[in-house]
Amino acid sequence: MTAMGASLNGRLDRLWQRGRAFLGTDYAIMGGAMSWVSERHLVAAISNAGGFGVIACGSMEPTRLAEEIHATQALTTRPFGVNLITMHPQLDALIDVCGQARVSHIVLAGGLPNAAAIKRAKDTGAKVVCFAPALILAKKLVRSGVDALVIEGAEAGGHIGPVSTSVLAQEILPVMATELPIFVAGGIGRGEAIVSYLEMGAAGVQLGTRFVCADECVAHANFKQAFIKAAARDAIPTTQVDPAFPVIPVRALVNQGTKRFIAFQHEVIRRCRAGELEQKDAQLEIEHYWAGALKRAVIDGDVDTGSVMAGQSVGLVNKVQPCAEIFAELLDQALGALAARTGLS
Repeated sequence: MTAMGASLNGRLDRLWQRGRAFLGTDYAIMGGAMSWVSERHLVAAISNAGGFGVIACGSMEPTRLAEEIHATQALTTRPFGVNLITMHPQLDALIDVCGQARVSHIVLAGGLPNAAAIKRAKDTGAKVVCFAPALILAKKLVRSGVDALVIEGAEAGGHIGPVSTSVLAQEILPVMATELPIFVAGGIGRGEAIVSYLEMGAAGVQLGTRFVCADECVAHANFKQAFIKAAARDAIPTTQVDPAFPVIPVRALVNQGTKRFIAFQHEVIRRCRAGELEQKDAQLEIEHYWAGALKRAVIDGDVDTGSVMAGQSVGLVNKVQPCAEIFAELLDQALGALAARTGLS
């Protein structure tokens, strides 16, 4: 390595040193927890490549989660975490499973966890990470004892909030970054963006969409090809046709399923207003439209009617490649950005 290269590497190491120390990794890059995607193979590959893989527990039962954790431990000796949904009816049992398996980091997502859940997770010896969609909630989580935060903007794939990553970063990092490690997520697909958020005070970043087309990802070939073909504008939030029948916003690629969902909502609402359905039953029908649709797309390859959840950074995904190669590209881009800043490029 040249003196210039060593200098740039040293500068990058200093920028994300806090995140690396917190995660125990070479790079302060977390893998986003994506249901049906972030399982043992991809999680282990991300960790083995120097990042921090995160198992997506989703709706798993405790026994199933234990199997997935042990299978991941068989594939890597590097640190990885487990993402638990706070609304899961067996959350306490899932936390206990993580503790029994000596999982180093527990990520609580899908809603604001209560103090009891945070304490239970911390009592296992794990570091606890939570999502903060606003400054006031970030402060509340810190008071509850979390060890780190992820701030994820609306550019992300899957369930999203209303505020963009860049605005959340400007709102939260200047106020909170000195208190605890904060990882920025949503719409990040290149090393230059990583450097920018590190310079703003982030301890690291989280990427999900970028890893879907990793060789090690078990997603169906059709799912990966949909990502490769897509442009950023193709990843849009779920359309809600009537505020009286709310729809949880999910960012996914436009397909026949998303188009039919609009017509389906109109039909259900018409039946409700005609007295054929009660309001609550109509709402349930709308909510159940996508039941099983993510698995259908990821595992079965039905990218026409399934839910192809993707962030807007999908436009930056252009080939299937090993995790190690993805990390090498991100690192080269990050170092290139730092070289440009110092006039060394």
